[in-house]
Amino acid sequence: MEQRTTSEELAKRAQAFLFAEGGEMPHRKLASLLNCKESELRDVLKTLSERLNGSGIALIQTETAACLAVSEEASGIVQEAIKRELDRDIGEAGLETLSIVLYMGPSTRARIDYLRGVNSASTLRNLLARGLIERTENPEDAREYLYRPTVELLAHLGVRSAKELSNYDTIVPELAAFESGSEPFKTNNDGSDAV
Repeated sequence: MEQRTTSEELAKRAQAFLFAEGGEMPHRKLASLLNCKESELRDVLKTLSERLNGSGIALIQTETAACLAVSEEASGIVQEAIKRELDRDIGEAGLETLSIVLYMGPSTRARIDYLRGVNSASTLRNLLARGLIERTENPEDAREYLYRPTVELLAHLGVRSAKELSNYDTIVPELAAFESGSEPFKTNNDGSDAV
């Protein structure tokens, strides 16, 4: 006989799914993931909301969706920290990452990490928070995201598309050659590097 999952256990699972989603999740999808009816989901979300009370995280709900967010009590200190972070220059890491996303087009974090040669997680978070890049689902692999430039970034750079960027026709083949492991630079007939 199958044991019934308690509302407390479902609340823990709901928290994990909402955390993993990283944004708004429709009630229908959450109920499906929890293997419960949408009518049961109300009690589950009420239990989760009570569990999170005073934790720094809050459950935000509409009629059709739910998400996790910073609680009202913790929002001031988080906003202050984010403001300090955003007031800083994006640095060389940010410029490298933006260049990859602009010149190579929508890219996964693994691709960005490979081209930069280092972990880019914090740099990507910083650029997302500044509204310079956006994260979308990867249609080829649901386990990862694609990072792409925002319209605001292109407008700030004064271009209508990335193809209007300076040296676009030169840089893209060099990055593609580097990524594929081939030699990106032309050589002279005598085998020396062309200048």
